[in-house]
Amino acid sequence: MAKEVNVILKYFQNKKSSNNNKSKEDSKTTKSYAQASKAPVNTAEVLKIKKAFPPLNAEKIDQVNNIVKGTVKLKPKIQMITKGPSRKQIIIPMSKENVDSFIKNSSLHISNINRQFCNTKSEILVNYIQAELLGITVVTNKVSQPSDLMLIDQYIKNSNDVNTLQIDEPWLPKSKSYLKIIGIPYYPHNNSQEHLTSNDIETVLKQNQIFDNISLASKPRVIKVSPKSDMSIVWIDIWDVQSGSNAKMLINRCFNVSKYIATIRGVNMNPGVTQCKNCWK
Repeated sequence: MAKEVNVILKYFQNKKSSNNNKSKEDSKTTKSYAQASKAPVNTAEVLKIKKAFPPLNAEKIDQVNNIVKGTVKLKPKIQMITKGPSRKQIIIPMSKENVDSFIKNSSLHISNINRQFCNTKSEILVNYIQAELLGITVVTNKVSQPSDLMLIDQYIKNSNDVNTLQIDEPWLPKSKSYLKIIGIPYYPHNNSQEHLTSNDIETVLKQNQIFDNISLASKPRVIKVSPKSDMSIVWIDIWDVQSGSNAKMLINRCFNVSKYIATIRGVNMNPGVTQCKNCWK
């Protein structure tokens, strides 16, 4: 009997000692939260924050500590510009009859246009002409200047293959920038329940000097800030270049809408459904 007790005690002693050895090894390998974190935590600073703001939980204390240390993540940059098609092409809207007639002799037209470019010492050359649903696209080796557009316009309108009354002015593809105007009441008219409309905004923009040389890509859209608010947000899309210079010139500018002061802000782009190059006008 005594022998059996000794065997049992020996078993428990070995088990206990093995557990002790294992716990010692674990204690050597395990690290504290401060050791495991990428950035070292200043315990004294954390305790000061906890003492100053007792109701804060651990997550909020960590946020305050990051603010104090200056490690707050920057807000994502607003992407307010959509890129248009390549500007190494000239879009010329015209009727389908004109397209069919003009494209038949495209090789001859390319030679004649390039000869005129050489005569004017222009560096522009036409690579090819392709037919589109709403006109033709003249693809060039470089971005065309206004004088180049005028030359092509004169050549096409002087051609015997087309009806000049069914041809629009040539233009280059452009990008769009998205902006919003805030600070205007939804009911700006005194003693009236007539709300702000797109036509009202267009009239104001035409009258204000900061919108000189700015073209709207679509009609302004007016909505309420919230269902119960009496203030409005006006969304406007403008034609721009890829650098967004027109939008940058307008952002944070203020102007008068009657007795109210409106402010222009940049917003994230919302291009919607993908469009072909014939729809960028």
